[in-house]
Amino acid sequence: MADKLIIFDTTLRDGEQSPGASMTREEKLRIAKQLEKLRVDVIEAGFAAASNGDFESVKAIADTIRDSTVCSLSRANDRDISRAAEALTNARSKRIHTFIATSALHMEKKLRMTPDQVYEQARLAVRFARKFTDNVEFSPEDGSRSDVDFLCRVLEAVIDEGATTVNIADTVGYAVPELFGELIRTLRERIPNSDKAVWSVHCHNDLGMAVANSLAGVMAGARQVECTINGLGERAGNTALEEVVMAVRTRSDFFGLELGIDSTQIVPASRLVSGITGFPVQPNKAVVGANAFAHASGIHQDGVLKQRNTYEIMRAEDVGWAANKIVLGKLSGRNAFKQRLQDLGIALESEQEVNAAFQRFKDLADGKSEIYDEDIQALVSDQSVHAEQDDYLRLVSMGQSSEMGEQPKARVTLWIEGREETVETTGNGPVDATLKAIETMAKSDAEMTLYSVNAITGGTEAQGEVTVRLAKGGRVVNGVGADPDIIVASAKAYLAALNRLHSKAERLNPQNGTP
Repeated sequence: MADKLIIFDTTLRDGEQSPGASMTREEKLRIAKQLEKLRVDVIEAGFAAASNGDFESVKAIADTIRDSTVCSLSRANDRDISRAAEALTNARSKRIHTFIATSALHMEKKLRMTPDQVYEQARLAVRFARKFTDNVEFSPEDGSRSDVDFLCRVLEAVIDEGATTVNIADTVGYAVPELFGELIRTLRERIPNSDKAVWSVHCHNDLGMAVANSLAGVMAGARQVECTINGLGERAGNTALEEVVMAVRTRSDFFGLELGIDSTQIVPASRLVSGITGFPVQPNKAVVGANAFAHASGIHQDGVLKQRNTYEIMRAEDVGWAANKIVLGKLSGRNAFKQRLQDLGIALESEQEVNAAFQRFKDLADGKSEIYDEDIQALVSDQSVHAEQDDYLRLVSMGQSSEMGEQPKARVTLWIEGREETVETTGNGPVDATLKAIETMAKSDAEMTLYSVNAITGGTEAQGEVTVRLAKGGRVVNGVGADPDIIVASAKAYLAALNRLHSKAERLNPQNGTP
């Protein structure tokens, strides 16, 4: 019988460390529910000791999720571990994940601790965590750059203390597959009690090898992979869940491993995470990118039409892309819309939300003859994000004029904390003029560090999806807007980012120096 590969998703913890990707409790809970539908084995819900907001997020997820293990990260100290245990009290299945750095560089420069002190703290942390649960994971931070002899000493000790999972972290994405696989193999061979724990890998993508390194670790005996939806994460990101899952499933002849994942939920999870965090998925992204199953070459198209597997090693339907892309139009009724939401794996909480989504769909259909699955996912995501924000800025109306040889103008009316205000401005283009008008009223003084536009579907009728990233006072937020009119989409995205900056909801991201 094939071995089971455990999928440990850390989108809500490590993925949230991307600039601007921090989430509210409600947003985290919505993603956690989707991860449960995806049948992820372990959901790392957050870092409970980092802030009250993170504690409440972990607690809400632990109180709600029933089919996945819920995990909280903690540093190797009693306070962090106690806080994690408290947040996880009501979890049906829970895990405490504790860590401490083990590389010479980190011990000397960051921790300012001797190897003996780190060894003792790791051992005692696992012993303390075992008082709350028998499911304890230990990670040596910067493990891939740690001395092998010291790693063996620490890991043997934490397994003796009861760690049931040991996770080797390539914290800075320094590893290469051959060496990383060799490291996992060496540790498993040299540590006498290595068979008493599940071996795990957690790889970052700084050199573009996170998935390759993770799979090299799997081939060396690791049976848990820590990953995120869309490879979300700080710097260049983490191991992409969708790529690991489909590599193991597609090449089952090579890996020989079983997975508990429902792969048809991958694309819905990808869209949800992208919409909430404001990180668009690049079109050529493996598995979940818009072009992942597109064929432009005539030779490829001919081959696929004759025999699908000539150029497709996976079926689009197997990861959640719909076989029939064109689904609805302006004459479609409410029941057909509800059925399509169900087919897409989109669960709205109430009839009121369904009604609001249906009205947005009808508004979109009035100006767009064919509604695609991606359009529906975008409008529902946009609705969910705005519904959870206490918007102090709302768009009332807007208009622009742009003529060759003339400076573009924009007129924008906003609802600002109970009153309407209108401003007219000029700019280098209609988008620039529109955003300047909004900023004149908002007076945020925030720096725009990113403005990007993506077409949600093909053709000139396609909705544009705009992402805006703003930074102010050390805080970074993303805003996303979708609309067939790219200027309107830009205004929506900018307002979403401004409202996030203004929101009192806990969005600060205090997690630093973690695996």
